[in-house]
Amino acid sequence: MSITPFQALACPLDGKPLTMANNAWRCTAGHGFDIAKQGYVNLLPVQQKRSSDPGDSKTMVAARQRFLDAGYYQPIADAVSRAVLGQGERQSTRDAPFSCLDAGCGEGYYLRQLANAAQHTLPLALMGLDISKWAVLAAAKQGSRLGSQQEHSQTPQSQWVVGSNAHLPVQSQTLDSVLCMFGFPVIGEFARVLKPGGMLLQVEAGPSHLRELREIIYPTLKPERPSESKVSEGFIHHHTERLCYSLALDGAKDIADLLAMTPHLYRASAEGRARAGALEALSITVEVRLVQWLRSE
Repeated sequence: MSITPFQALACPLDGKPLTMANNAWRCTAGHGFDIAKQGYVNLLPVQQKRSSDPGDSKTMVAARQRFLDAGYYQPIADAVSRAVLGQGERQSTRDAPFSCLDAGCGEGYYLRQLANAAQHTLPLALMGLDISKWAVLAAAKQGSRLGSQQEHSQTPQSQWVVGSNAHLPVQSQTLDSVLCMFGFPVIGEFARVLKPGGMLLQVEAGPSHLRELREIIYPTLKPERPSESKVSEGFIHHHTERLCYSLALDGAKDIADLLAMTPHLYRASAEGRARAGALEALSITVEVRLVQWLRSE
């Protein structure tokens, strides 16, 4: 197995290709972006920020890391890996690694799981991008776990980037696949960076996802949204998979971490958060839809 960092980055200021030299990425116009000592690069210029510290907070990232590392979403990670590797086997020519961007990667859990699942299969070129510097920092620190549980390697196996889905710092038509995990899809940008025939995999919450928690923190639940897969411009619908299973959370800490890693933490009232905080155990439903789109030729 070969896992390498994705290299076809683009300058977030002018869109020109970036090349790496002397521990920095630079374009021909002279814009430079230093690689942090933890191994990531910040390609989110101030003019693309809506706040001084956008995205998930350090507390939310830590909660998500604890919850995901406990294995509660392992079935989702397995389904994502099967979809990506299946597409890679169908599409790969073996002349170059199969490239994958996790657009909204958080602390890198799904890319690490993908790399582990890819052992002894096809070579990968990976990139994780998130608008939260705290998420990318956590991902870079755990980068040595990509594809291996062996000792720390000084060679990064994924490209970790602080950036925005609205302005992906990626050269056009250079990616074989894009993941959008419970995130904010920017279909035009995903279409731009994907090669013709490349796959966009969207993972979305189903109607019953975390329903038991939502029933506790909200007075009433919103009506269920239609589940049909609407065709996105520039894409052809390929396949939809529904995944549903139950979790038993035993302990206030795991329940608190689940709430803290979701938008429900801020949407719920103080009373709703207090009701969740009083729980010592909770049986909960996980329901997601994995929708595969292929970039039009």
